[in-house]
Amino acid sequence: MKIFLILVCFLEFSFGYFKILQEINLNKLDIDNFHELSDLAYDKKRKKLYLISDKGRLFIFKAKFDDKVHLNFLSSTPLRNKKGKRLKYRDSEGATIANHKLYVSFERKLKIARVLDDGRIVKKIKLPKALKKAKARGRNKMLEALAYHPKYGFLTALEYAQRGRDICSQQIFSTSGKIWNINLEPFKNCAITALEVMDKDNILILERAYGGLFREFAVTLIKFNLKTHQKEIIYQISTSKNDRVENYEGLAKVGKNRYLMISDDNDSFFANTKLIYFEAY
Repeated sequence: MKIFLILVCFLEFSFGYFKILQEINLNKLDIDNFHELSDLAYDKKRKKLYLISDKGRLFIFKAKFDDKVHLNFLSSTPLRNKKGKRLKYRDSEGATIANHKLYVSFERKLKIARVLDDGRIVKKIKLPKALKKAKARGRNKMLEALAYHPKYGFLTALEYAQRGRDICSQQIFSTSGKIWNINLEPFKNCAITALEVMDKDNILILERAYGGLFREFAVTLIKFNLKTHQKEIIYQISTSKNDRVENYEGLAKVGKNRYLMISDDNDSFFANTKLIYFEAY
């Protein structure tokens, strides 16, 4: 089934390319509190892979990528304020690398902040007015995704479209003040869970649509051009096609046309923390 899906993506959307290189079930790792991972980011210079959980924990691996993924666990630490105290609001959701520094976005408390390897938050990023005034559909449905673009600065998105907009009529905000509108695939409860910069003006958007226990669950990878606003679907799986769909929430670029995608196991016995290593352009 996996081969068939890849072939469909390549033939039907010949302007975009997607290929799975490796799938890894990370549940087998013997690491305390290694659950509910919400995003990941890779520092190519230091060869460090950062993973964050929505319970406010930072995991760091030494990482190498060729035809396969090579991981060596380094540390695990809670996110803390400057004084070293654990954060009261630990809903960390997005992660990215900018100038070889780690930045994390949060729900509830609307913020993007720099985080050190010891988990301390040392700097907050100024957010544009449009983002501050955005009307989220709930306190826990704010800055779900985060990426860094050399021209536009930090890119982020609310998990769900603002109140008053169609649920699939989403927006991407930049700290430079620019806003992009994009219509997601028309699933029930469509949401943006991750962003990543590709090449030139293209970005990857991870869309998750969870309709409920007995309703369709779909995951879509969208290639979106920030200049032309052209949208291309390069990968899609859905329970309506009898695919096994995990709760994918994170994206990271790890090399030329090489990316990682990770799922949130919701700290459930029935779900997996799955890491997908893939090629896309």
